[in-house]
Amino acid sequence: MRPPTFDDILAARARLAGVAHRTPVLTSRQLDARVGARVFLKAEHLQRIGAFKFRGGYNALAAMAPEDRARGVVAFSSGNHAQAVALAARLFGVPATIVMPHNAPASKLAATEGYGARVVRYDPSEASREVLARQLVAETGATLVPPFDHPDVIAGQGTAAAELFEDVGPLDVVVACVGGGGLLSGTALAAAGMAPACRVWGVEPALGDDVTRSFDTGTLVALPGVPATIADGARTISASELTLALILRHVHGMATVPDEALLEAMRFVMLRMKQVVEPSGVLALAGVLTGVVPVPPGGRVGVIVSGGNVDAEMLVRALSG
Repeated sequence: MRPPTFDDILAARARLAGVAHRTPVLTSRQLDARVGARVFLKAEHLQRIGAFKFRGGYNALAAMAPEDRARGVVAFSSGNHAQAVALAARLFGVPATIVMPHNAPASKLAATEGYGARVVRYDPSEASREVLARQLVAETGATLVPPFDHPDVIAGQGTAAAELFEDVGPLDVVVACVGGGGLLSGTALAAAGMAPACRVWGVEPALGDDVTRSFDTGTLVALPGVPATIADGARTISASELTLALILRHVHGMATVPDEALLEAMRFVMLRMKQVVEPSGVLALAGVLTGVVPVPPGGRVGVIVSGGNVDAEMLVRALSG
């Protein structure tokens, strides 16, 4: 599988024009004072389906040969990629089947079905989502759209950072949330093409630190099981060879944060900025707030806020402290 390039991000931007939202950049004086730098939040929780995943999912379908797309698509996801592929398939008028864990957030399951996709549930302790998805592909002739291990998905995700660089100008640091590494890979490619002096950092949950381990060792590390983090969008057990290669080449650092820091970051953006963001979506922000991502004093920091699909129970938990 060929790795994506910055030119692929440019091609993705053309496909997404008029389809994906150009999400706003949010700022907060309180946030700046707390961090000691100027912080720019790329509000991808306001993207279609409530997450950056729409960019990659739609771009992957748009880049397919029409005859392949017509046979339908299959995806596996705990929620945001599921919704992205489901909506993209509806926009193209093709069938979509999504493999989702039985413990996926109810709001994400309902949204995926609401976009018209067929959902196949599974127990992560008993089955592999990748194996189930490939069985469905073999049975139906549909095309698999993985959540991060695909050049068109990565290129689509990179369009968020490309917009951020255009909107705010030079940045000293840009920080992305990390599950399987698709957003971080795309962000790093955008930075390499548009802001080569900008340092790129990724943040993942401490309970799911596979990419950090892989980054530190230079080899692909897989966790022994699905991590029990509240960041359901980052419950991957490993990156892919494709995303890790891009991360090792273009990313300057990785950091982890505990789940408690995610709840605190959710609480901050709700109470101070009036924004609703899910645990996975505040990973990068939590890395900046806790100081595990180094920020130059008085510098300019871009943060990708990656998703806003959160159940009411999690909102209550975050607000309750």
